[in-house]
Amino acid sequence: MSFVLAAPASGSGKTTVTLGLLRALTQRGIAVRGAKSGPDYIDPRFHEAACGHPCLNLDAWAMTPERIQALAAGPVPLMIEGAMGLFDGAPPDGKGACADLARILDLPVILVIDAGKMAGSVAPLAQGFIGHDPAVRIAGIILNNVGSPRHETMLRRALRDVPVFGAIPRNGALTQPSRHLGLVQAQERPDLAAYLDAAAALIATHCDMVALQAMLHPPTAPSTSITTRPPPAQRIAIAQDAAFAFSYPHLLQDWRDAGAGLQFFSPLADEAAPDADLIYLPGGYPELHAGRLAANARFLGSLRTSTSQIYGECGGYMTLGETLIDADGTAHQMAGLLALETSFATRKLHLGYRHLHAASGPFGGAWSGHEFHYATTLKAEGAPLFKAADAEGTALPAMGLIQNNVSGSFAHIIDAV
Repeated sequence: MSFVLAAPASGSGKTTVTLGLLRALTQRGIAVRGAKSGPDYIDPRFHEAACGHPCLNLDAWAMTPERIQALAAGPVPLMIEGAMGLFDGAPPDGKGACADLARILDLPVILVIDAGKMAGSVAPLAQGFIGHDPAVRIAGIILNNVGSPRHETMLRRALRDVPVFGAIPRNGALTQPSRHLGLVQAQERPDLAAYLDAAAALIATHCDMVALQAMLHPPTAPSTSITTRPPPAQRIAIAQDAAFAFSYPHLLQDWRDAGAGLQFFSPLADEAAPDADLIYLPGGYPELHAGRLAANARFLGSLRTSTSQIYGECGGYMTLGETLIDADGTAHQMAGLLALETSFATRKLHLGYRHLHAASGPFGGAWSGHEFHYATTLKAEGAPLFKAADAEGTALPAMGLIQNNVSGSFAHIIDAV
């Protein structure tokens, strides 16, 4: 079987443990791939760098069980990194929690516990998670942030009735740099290989690699096929670089499987958008490169003169607007194709799953999606793109804009519904 790496709460060290384990197994010649629970664009790229296999998002709120099973199936064993705490999901009932993936895929869970500030109390914490839901099988514990050999002995003694797969000592050198949306992206880390190797060495030294390897078998194939929506166009040009990195691999693969041709280009390199039926600007960090993008006349000119459909998602949406104000308060002229002005000078978090419905545009129909950004909208004039509701079904103000052949919104679409 494969397994899920989860934790009682965010910040327990799941990502470091996952990356170290993926890398350590790969170094031993063991084929393994990673997956990430929920809407996360950054961690999956670290997974891929660690093990050399593509990493997909598995989202139990936005995807059907059949979709999740189809994505998880394959000949290579799967290690799923959870998000937040094991049972933390969207309101009102916690749907989308990592525990849902464990149930849907019938996989055991290894619980990563930050034990840095506890000793005997680790036992009731672990037993509480083990007994909380019989349908979620806790196979054992990995202790993280252990202070000393004596501390480890105390923890293991308290957990004498619970399998312990490892006890990882405190290691500040493996703290990863982050910014407002999460970790700094994998492609921006010149020390990435060294970091992954160091994490692998730590895990290999302090975890029971034989026992963990024995748990790795490919997930079973799904018993039913799934139907996906036709691609938004047959020829799709996709922006892809450090400013536009947030596209979901499962959607791109859907489009390929349906016969669409995908071509990638780099706005940061001032490449013109290729000739296509749809130009797709995914989310990312355009605010960190706003001055450079504003000066890239070839890229912006290709958007302004295009008669193709153009769609922008979150960061791509802001790039299609008139002005983007960075965190220092400097205004940068963007493509000017939507009557939109956004600012990071005054930051406000917008976060949550979204029910979306568009009457027109390349992504017409009903979609599940999510919103996660800190931009403030100073101006948004024109026809709205999506009707929207939150995870509980409560209506929200309309999202996005559509003007002629150009459309976009702050929402990231995940799957058709």
